[in-house]
Amino acid sequence: MAAGWQDVVRDAAAVREAAAVAVDAALLAGVLMRTGEQPNASDVVNYAPFTLLPSPVPRALFEQAYAVQQDFNLLVDAVSQNKEFLEQTLASTIKVDDFTARLFRIYVQVLEEGLAQTVFLGINRSDYMFDCGLDGTAALRQIEINTIAASFGGLTSRTADVHRLVLKVLGKTEEASQLLPNNPAKGLALGIAKAWELYGSQRAVVMFLVEEVQRNIFDQRCVENELWNRNIRVVRKRFRDVFEQGSLDASRRLYMDGQEVAVVYYREGYVPQIYNEQNWAARLLLERSRAVKCPDIATQLAGTKKVQQELSRPGTLEKLLPGHPEAIARIRATFAGLYSLDEGEEGDRIAATAIADPDRFVLKPQREGGGNNLYGEELREVLEKIKDSPERTSYILMDKIKPQPALNYLLRAHSPLQVSECISELGIFGVYVRQGRELVLSQAAGHLLRTKAVEHADGGVAAGVAVLDTPYLV
Repeated sequence: MAAGWQDVVRDAAAVREAAAVAVDAALLAGVLMRTGEQPNASDVVNYAPFTLLPSPVPRALFEQAYAVQQDFNLLVDAVSQNKEFLEQTLASTIKVDDFTARLFRIYVQVLEEGLAQTVFLGINRSDYMFDCGLDGTAALRQIEINTIAASFGGLTSRTADVHRLVLKVLGKTEEASQLLPNNPAKGLALGIAKAWELYGSQRAVVMFLVEEVQRNIFDQRCVENELWNRNIRVVRKRFRDVFEQGSLDASRRLYMDGQEVAVVYYREGYVPQIYNEQNWAARLLLERSRAVKCPDIATQLAGTKKVQQELSRPGTLEKLLPGHPEAIARIRATFAGLYSLDEGEEGDRIAATAIADPDRFVLKPQREGGGNNLYGEELREVLEKIKDSPERTSYILMDKIKPQPALNYLLRAHSPLQVSECISELGIFGVYVRQGRELVLSQAAGHLLRTKAVEHADGGVAAGVAVLDTPYLV
């Protein structure tokens, strides 16, 4: 823990007072979510869960994460344009993972037809933890890169102000002044606005493709309002709306209810459960269109765990980013150990190692959204069951990262106020826009810190495990 917090954490009266101020400040600032009981109604809302105190983050690792983000933008974009790499990398996965296979079939179909889309928009979030070595030094280790529906850029834009106030209430004015400004919502909107502008139709709208259940609507509204402030019209539609109202003209322009759509910003579409045949048909219609998809299906495939594992193989980055040795070195420095479970000798050996020592590893399926990874005894049981089956190729194995815990309070509605041992995960938002072959915008757009109690192995804020946080650089 940052030295300055130790005195606070044990002062029950000060904590109670600060927590009351913090909750009201969060409500005032708009750090909000709809309730589980009424997830589609905004007349009953509550504060999104967050930490009472900002959590310590090593300054050097924070700066390293920012410095490598444009390299990751470049890499994701390169992977999305490399059909041969995606085909080879996902060949084993699509045999056993129906969801990835369906996405891949649409990808191939759209390529064979010829891409109508000429402007490409990437919004990703690269997530890291701070791995504590035996000698006590921490290293930045990438957990994953999210290339579709990377969330909480809106709410985290408002969380630092809450923590700033809390520190002042606790008499830590100097520390409060050191919290960094952070506004991913503005950065994400900048990318969407640039793509809209390059699409070239003032009348066209930006379409947020949203979930049926929209608990996290305020996070999206932060980005939406930035676009309205630029006089860019925004509509919110679900897959079923696209199926019922969407159409393409002869030039493959996308229309919804007679309105031309310039940009489709996915906040949905990353989990298999939401796809029925009509939603798959809607996805195909969107992919065939000229509209700028964020992400297009190739970029969604570039974010799969199998691709992440393949990128860590010696020589792979050099093939994808020729002429960029410095970028390659910065990217590689963030990789944790990643291992293939493909059929064959190497996969057999890795599976046997993990079964013998499951606490060393994390087993990851090709899924987004938190709460999917397997650890410890559960990892061993699943691998024992599938070790001789092609099904194991739908997973990858990663070294388990061991961060240094710190004490904090996790503020959740209707939960008791108690101190917890916590670990944090840092996400850096990246935004890029490509027109044809030219990258016209690429930048880091802000950060997200999420923190959870050490007893929870997996899961993000939307999954109900982690809470929003602010980095306090040490």
